[in-house]
Amino acid sequence: MSKYKALLLRFETFLAIVAVLMFVVFAVVAPDFMKPETQLSLSSHMWEMGLLALMMTLIIVSGGIDLSVGSTMALAAVVLGLLHEVKVPMAGAVAGALITGLAAGFFNGVFIASVRVHPLIVTLASLAAYRGIAVGISNGRPMSGYPDAFLAFGSGTILGFPTAGVIFIVLFLIILFVMAKTKYGVWVHAVGYNETASKFSGITVERLKLFLYTAMGAFASLAAVMYVARRNTAKADIGDGLELEAITAVVLGGTSINGGKGSIAGTLIGIVVIHELREFLSWQFNRNELNYIVTGAILIVLVLVNRIASGKKDGKTEA
Repeated sequence: MSKYKALLLRFETFLAIVAVLMFVVFAVVAPDFMKPETQLSLSSHMWEMGLLALMMTLIIVSGGIDLSVGSTMALAAVVLGLLHEVKVPMAGAVAGALITGLAAGFFNGVFIASVRVHPLIVTLASLAAYRGIAVGISNGRPMSGYPDAFLAFGSGTILGFPTAGVIFIVLFLIILFVMAKTKYGVWVHAVGYNETASKFSGITVERLKLFLYTAMGAFASLAAVMYVARRNTAKADIGDGLELEAITAVVLGGTSINGGKGSIAGTLIGIVVIHELREFLSWQFNRNELNYIVTGAILIVLVLVNRIASGKKDGKTEA
């Protein structure tokens, strides 16, 4: 098979074609929506979800899941806001938010890797706990009034492109390289495909899982900093539903919900598709509940397709 035919048969190529067709439909239905200036403005809503989806790809490929990322964002944002209110320098407040995310991810990782509790149970519990802590320590009130230099982090540009987008692209390229060209990428896939065999082959599975969930917390807190800088407000309800969008983007990008298989490039396309679909629905109908309905429906369909594909694969293996 030629390399060109192999490229055409890749799932990422199919998804990219679907995305292009979707853009064509959007351009016909709502020409103003597809104008470059509109797209550049709306792109500011994509970077936080994109950061979560990048690291979520590694989590799901390794056979795990993290439902707590939205709540981790909220907790990190509230910590940033509270530190700023007590006159901690902005750099210190940002550092406090990042440390909070690291600690939240590390807590998840310890229970998943060392205590061996299923990641679904751990992160479902921390989803509620982190959100509750965020509401409790902030009394549910928003905190605003941040310096312009910090706000530029969320709304500024570098050579005409959003600063947050530049950070996202840099992190995307780093993860793409790690997953494609280093042993760590091989380890992540191996653990998701067969954890027991990975242990016998010398991979320190517990350490790898601990690192992945801690890094997930760091990415969530970075997303929180971006959000606060973009919206000039820190509150306990940010990130609500972003875990659903991130997981949907990852699975839409071709990552198996069962682990062992995934693509960072596919996730990137999934991020764009979910973002554009969400923004188009808001643009056309101005009803946020439609975003949840459509995203949930897409995720259900993707899980069913994944299940059917896995069943066929198992059948062939047994035969």
